[in-house]
Amino acid sequence: MNMVELFYAEDDADIAGAVKEYLEQKNFKVMIYNTIAEVRQALKSHVPAVILLDWNMPDGRGDSLCRWIRSRWTELPIIFLTVRDDSRDIVSGFQNGADDYVVKPFELSVLYSRIRAVLRRTGNIAEQYLSCDGIMMDLNRRTVSCGSEEIDLSVSEYELLLYLLRNKGRTVTREKILEQVWDINGNYVNNNTLTVTVKRLRDKLHQPSCLKTIRSVGYRMEETV
Repeated sequence: MNMVELFYAEDDADIAGAVKEYLEQKNFKVMIYNTIAEVRQALKSHVPAVILLDWNMPDGRGDSLCRWIRSRWTELPIIFLTVRDDSRDIVSGFQNGADDYVVKPFELSVLYSRIRAVLRRTGNIAEQYLSCDGIMMDLNRRTVSCGSEEIDLSVSEYELLLYLLRNKGRTVTREKILEQVWDINGNYVNNNTLTVTVKRLRDKLHQPSCLKTIRSVGYRMEETV
């Protein structure tokens, strides 16, 4: 099994530590977040395979975070881990978009089984999304969004952004971009075509600071924080 990335929103360090230690023995990469704000910020730059949510967080409620996530990543698996065992809370959790609901205290082996069951149904959704500094591509739906705004891109703009995001953190040369985005489809173009397409892409994405020009070489997408 390939390593599975998991975000866990939990402000109890003991519970978070126990879950992290157990799941990492099962080939999970677990990132712990103590507040809702931290989870939101993390999701702007990276989407995991699954999210675990506590209900009561220092800066808000897990059900509101669940709704926020579901409105942006419709297939991303979400599991509540909470002491709230009232049937109304459980129903509310599912109504707000949760895929499963686990009540504390719980056995770590049972939690692991529930996570695996959800992933069997959904697959690794993380592979569907590419992102950088609030710019998000949904490869299944072929959509691009900047914050909460959906951006309408031409085919060449979309393919250029896709190539840059797939190489996030690496400088790609102008020659390589022309070869991979245009020439690979038999569309022979000159350097000016790339310059114009990058300018249009930047305009549509509101001049993102994460899309950097590497003078005399090419371009690079990288997180600015």
